[in-house]
Amino acid sequence: MSRPTRVTDGPYAPPVPARELTVASSGGARLHVEVHGPEGAPAVVLAHGWTCSTAFWAAQIRELAADHRVIAYDQRGHGRSPAHEVCSTEALADDLEAVLAATLAPGERAVVAGHSMGGMTVLAAAGRPGFREHAAAVLLCSTGSSRLVEEATVVPLLRAGRLRTGLTRRILGSRAPLGPVTPLALRILKYATMGPRSAPHAVEACARIVHACPRRVRHAWSRVLDSLQLDAGARQVRVPAAVLVGTADRLTPPVHARSLAAALPQCVGLTELPARGHMTPMEAPDQVTGKIRDLVAGHIRARGTGNDNDTARIGEGA
Repeated sequence: MSRPTRVTDGPYAPPVPARELTVASSGGARLHVEVHGPEGAPAVVLAHGWTCSTAFWAAQIRELAADHRVIAYDQRGHGRSPAHEVCSTEALADDLEAVLAATLAPGERAVVAGHSMGGMTVLAAAGRPGFREHAAAVLLCSTGSSRLVEEATVVPLLRAGRLRTGLTRRILGSRAPLGPVTPLALRILKYATMGPRSAPHAVEACARIVHACPRRVRHAWSRVLDSLQLDAGARQVRVPAAVLVGTADRLTPPVHARSLAAALPQCVGLTELPARGHMTPMEAPDQVTGKIRDLVAGHIRARGTGNDNDTARIGEGA
């Protein structure tokens, strides 16, 4: 069965990158990386979530690339990055460190934005030397650090407990193919992952991205998310961190965002977007892009201004 094609026009059509490269990571994993925007501009690194790809960030890339250098990469097994036998939070951290080292100059700092599994990637990498060298600030978007299956509300009408957790585990860990993007598939995806205000073209663009993820990859990473334990990682994020979530998020409900905000050493704000679901960068692109811009403005100095040392001190945090 052929995979769904990406949308080719409108705000969710992926922009053409200025350059592309392949980055080697641990165990021989190879990662597809895209760089958008002018060289020398303030850097932003985007890490997408489970079953997604660089195309997920199309709206952010299009807006930010006018005056930022935007680096987006496909997590292993997603998008144009080949699948790899190792799927773990350690591998996520390895991959982010590899991307940072390959795309940023020594000591150069960037705002790192992670959505869902991308946010978990940030938490997994927070204590790593490569992350601390290059991260000036982070945006944790629609994500959590533990108890993902237990807190998810994708199964309707059931209270939290063993039955709901078991059913949720079977749904999220299913090996079944998602199939073509049909009207029924769109309704299911919108219910599970997006809020009631999601525009039809956003839902379709999101479905095309998610349905393109190979089912073996989807299943392999579902097992990692099922056993996620990154509470300690949140306490290792020693740079300014903003947290954002939709109030209608069924996959990582606001309880996760609130827990993160309480655990982060330098939380600079918790934003809850009314009636938005899990796919906030696609459902509320302006708000997410605005948060990234605010973090860049507040925590990155322009390179070559003589203030690089000030930038480093800001990024190191307490």
